[in-house]
Amino acid sequence: MQFGIFTVSDITQDPTTGRTPSEAERIQATLTIAKHAEEVGLDVFALGEHHNPPFWSSSPPTTLAYIAGQTERLILSTATTLITTNDPVKIAEDYSMLQHVSQGRMDLMIGRGNTGPVYPWFGKDIRQGLPITIESYNLLHRLWREDVVDWEGQFRTPLQGFTATPRPLDGVPPFVWHGSIRTPEIAEQAAYYGDGFFANNIFWPKEHYQRLIGLYRQRYAHYGHGTPEQAIVGLGGQAFMRPNSQDAVREFRPYFDNAPVYGHGPSLEDFMEMTPLMVGSPQQVIDRYASMRETFGDYQRQLFLMDHAGLPLKTVLEQLDILGGEVVPVLRKELQRGRPADVPDAPTHAARVKAAYGDGEPRQAVPGANRGDNLTAGSPYQDAHATRPAAAAGAAFGAAATASTRPVSERSETSR
Repeated sequence: MQFGIFTVSDITQDPTTGRTPSEAERIQATLTIAKHAEEVGLDVFALGEHHNPPFWSSSPPTTLAYIAGQTERLILSTATTLITTNDPVKIAEDYSMLQHVSQGRMDLMIGRGNTGPVYPWFGKDIRQGLPITIESYNLLHRLWREDVVDWEGQFRTPLQGFTATPRPLDGVPPFVWHGSIRTPEIAEQAAYYGDGFFANNIFWPKEHYQRLIGLYRQRYAHYGHGTPEQAIVGLGGQAFMRPNSQDAVREFRPYFDNAPVYGHGPSLEDFMEMTPLMVGSPQQVIDRYASMRETFGDYQRQLFLMDHAGLPLKTVLEQLDILGGEVVPVLRKELQRGRPADVPDAPTHAARVKAAYGDGEPRQAVPGANRGDNLTAGSPYQDAHATRPAAAAGAAFGAAATASTRPVSERSETSR
């Protein structure tokens, strides 16, 4: 399993001091948090995307590329990338570039987001959120797998002879998680493509997420990617810890009571009972999260929200020390114990390259000198010696997918 943290990039007043950090201060704090996540032995850092105050993260690929240069092992991801309001062509190119500069230490979580006004700001209609998601991901999926794409849909300009650059590292596209807190159609989409499904799992009771994950597992098997137990599942979570549970509750309560999302709502005790939020001792957090397998089955990724609600940087770093030093080592052992051999590991770039090429050399795309004239010159890459029709993935969702070509060397890869 992979363990890590995710941030929604909120800039929130500290209710115990009345102070609100500046954007510059919060951005630098987040960079420090990401680097510390690697230092304490965590596997993943994921960054949300927002385009409105009080959030700062409007450009995740820029931020993650910087963090990639400051770390050596940490996997960089998003939480989530807005597939509805970002151009899928720009997503394909930005995150393929991040894949290269991080040397494969990245993946992508896509979702619709939960901020309604963002749609008109980017020229989109929120009432078309699901159709946009379906069509845009179909195009993104193809752009990473076909050197030359002809495409026509409803929500963006048609493409003729288009090549997204750079091509994916080693000819293997970034792994994609489909993030959702409420929508069965997103679970269906993840299952259709054989991608991962990430259940945010921090707001609602477990029964809600059990239904979404159960649907995803069932449909994953239906589409022939493996058994339900082999589907790729990620979960969100929240924790706040001190050696003494009473101290943890006393310290965290003012932050919970004033948090932008759930402040002035249910009590801390009620929220802990209804959701995975655990405020207490490290052992209590271990007990709560070791039981997730009983609820959701074996899964591949567990991310924690640790830096929200105005918590000061010093406190967040202390929480990471506890998470990485006391909690995650035990959870690794507990969640590995009794894990069936056919349950796949969390996806990594190296494992996916191995699945795609075996012992062969992976693709290294070398452009020719056709000056971008894909309409008449065929593939712009020298290694495209022979071509074959590409599968029209996504047609089951009613998305347009016209025939194109790609090099034989670009072998099909599994999700695992």
